[in-house]
Amino acid sequence: MSSSHLDARTAHDIDVRVEKILSDLGGPSPPLRLEEVRELLSLDRAYYSSSDDGILREAVHRLILAGKQVIRQPHRLLDVVRKMDLKAVWVPERKQILLDSDLPTAKQRWAEGHEIGHGVLPWHQVVMHGDQVRTLSPGCAWRIEEEANYAAGRLLFLRDDFHERLRAGAFEIAHVRALAKLFGNSITSTLWRAVEEADFPAFALVSQHPRKNVSEKPVRHFVRSRVFAERFPSISAMRVFQAATGYCRNGNGPLGREEIGFDAADLTTHEFSIETFHNGYESLTLGAHVREKTRLIVTA
Repeated sequence: MSSSHLDARTAHDIDVRVEKILSDLGGPSPPLRLEEVRELLSLDRAYYSSSDDGILREAVHRLILAGKQVIRQPHRLLDVVRKMDLKAVWVPERKQILLDSDLPTAKQRWAEGHEIGHGVLPWHQVVMHGDQVRTLSPGCAWRIEEEANYAAGRLLFLRDDFHERLRAGAFEIAHVRALAKLFGNSITSTLWRAVEEADFPAFALVSQHPRKNVSEKPVRHFVRSRVFAERFPSISAMRVFQAATGYCRNGNGPLGREEIGFDAADLTTHEFSIETFHNGYESLTLGAHVREKTRLIVTA
């Protein structure tokens, strides 16, 4: 899956709402305490288990209070969660976030931030009431998910606070890992946010280990900075993955790094510093522009 970029107006509208939350919280320092966000916004959080049908049914049953149905077609919620393998659900009628308890703790924070994003964007409330599967086109569904992701990133990383700290260090995985610990977020979400914040050609890959049991679709996500997407549109996720197989070792932790050349749209060749880290579950590859390769001009 490749990342996309929101238009400036939508991003601004989301930023205004995120800034209002952070301002009302008194300008918090990292890490953001999500319980304080829920209290401010009067949100509730509950859990279900995607691996236990009984627990999932009980979670939906609790959405019916005093015999009054507070969510339309609760049986549809069960169907959607199971068929789409959802790890978190926003219930607008209840202002409640349902999280899959089977989701690793490190990923629950991002999932909750994503659902809060749905909750604070008023135009999402219109499309998320009722039967989402039938009323939303694939394009519309993709767009609102991207908007919720952007809202989650700006909220969990405290908007410009993350940007300033990112620029204060080297654009490499060691710095990303340090920021992940500081902000209390996963390394994967921090890597994603770092690339989206970059104002130079940069990319990140979330994939299988490049040296182990590579499947037909080894790449989960391909994140590109806006500048990279514009200047290097032909560089695919598989091109980067194949490059990583050349320098990665087996095992976990840092797997290696190398400088590799990619061709830009104007046919110039540029060197990128690429490194890969395996966290025990997935491999994270980060690439950053280093320089344009000097052309040799031979004259008679």
